[in-house]
Amino acid sequence: MVRRRIARDRVAISLALVTAFGLLTGCKGPEAEKTEVRPVRTIVVDPKPVEDDRQAIGEIRPRYESDLGFRVSGKVVSRTVDIGARVKAGDVLARLDEQDFQNKVRSAVADVNSAEAVLIEAQGTEQRQTELFEKAVTTRASLDSAIKNRRAAEAQLESAKAALNLARDQLKYTELRADFDGIITAVGAENGQVVNAGQMVVRLARPSDVDAVFNIAESAFRERPANDLPEVIINLLSAPNIEAVGQVREISPVADPTTRTYQVKVTVKDPPAAMRFGASVRGRLKETTAPVVILPGSALTDRGGKPAVWIYDPSSSEVKLTPVTVARFEKGRVIVSEGLTKGQIVVTAGVNRLRENQKVRLLDGAAQ
Repeated sequence: MVRRRIARDRVAISLALVTAFGLLTGCKGPEAEKTEVRPVRTIVVDPKPVEDDRQAIGEIRPRYESDLGFRVSGKVVSRTVDIGARVKAGDVLARLDEQDFQNKVRSAVADVNSAEAVLIEAQGTEQRQTELFEKAVTTRASLDSAIKNRRAAEAQLESAKAALNLARDQLKYTELRADFDGIITAVGAENGQVVNAGQMVVRLARPSDVDAVFNIAESAFRERPANDLPEVIINLLSAPNIEAVGQVREISPVADPTTRTYQVKVTVKDPPAAMRFGASVRGRLKETTAPVVILPGSALTDRGGKPAVWIYDPSSSEVKLTPVTVARFEKGRVIVSEGLTKGQIVVTAGVNRLRENQKVRLLDGAAQ
């Protein structure tokens, strides 16, 4: 009997302890969760203008570049320049075989001589017919015929002279000369090659007028007026210390069908000698933004699919989710343009475990 009573007492005590523990746990859980204080890191909002450090990679190209070719067809007998050669206006760049054109000049000269002889004969005939008509020896019809032949001979001579001038011009066209001082950037014909009129033989560029050409994504123009042409700082990729300033002069109105980017041409002011044609360069806008807030990427969360941040209230030690407008994303940080005011405290670490009106405590070193 005694053993049974002791066993029953042990069971009762165990049940009582389990019940008491459950009650204690049930009462402590929600209260503990309600009063949970999470540690966070924060920064104080201080909007400031910053340099627009968006960059793009491009290359140096001539602003003015002309494809030069012969104005007549023929066989190239010499090309006196190669890529990179500097030439002066009037320098001979290439020549065609001129034998056929010399023959055309000689033929035209013969035609002129023949037309002059015909004209001299027609003038003599007209003079004789005029004298005879004044003496009433010949008819008016004979005189009119002589006058007509003289006029036809004059016209034939003018035509022959024009043909001679054309033949001489074509002979001159067998020499290809530079139209302006420049640098040869490409060649399109070799010695012995037969070329057509207008076919590119050499490409000539003006060295004094230089462009930096970039391909820019469409997003870069969304917040910029169409007539806004900013200045750009240009550096050589191979030598970043070599720098120049340029002015945007042209933005392509049509996107590249493959890359979906827009070509931007920047006129380089006083380009350094090291910025040769074809050199790779980096371009950066030379301007500052309106006052913005720079936050680390860890501070950003979302609210309904839109960017937001947690704001710390010092009076209640609670946080509140506030929507913001992000101007752009950069490596390791975000640029916030709207939604924050000076002096607000933004949580920068631990944002994924916070909830509305949750109490937090600032870690050592965090902004107060």
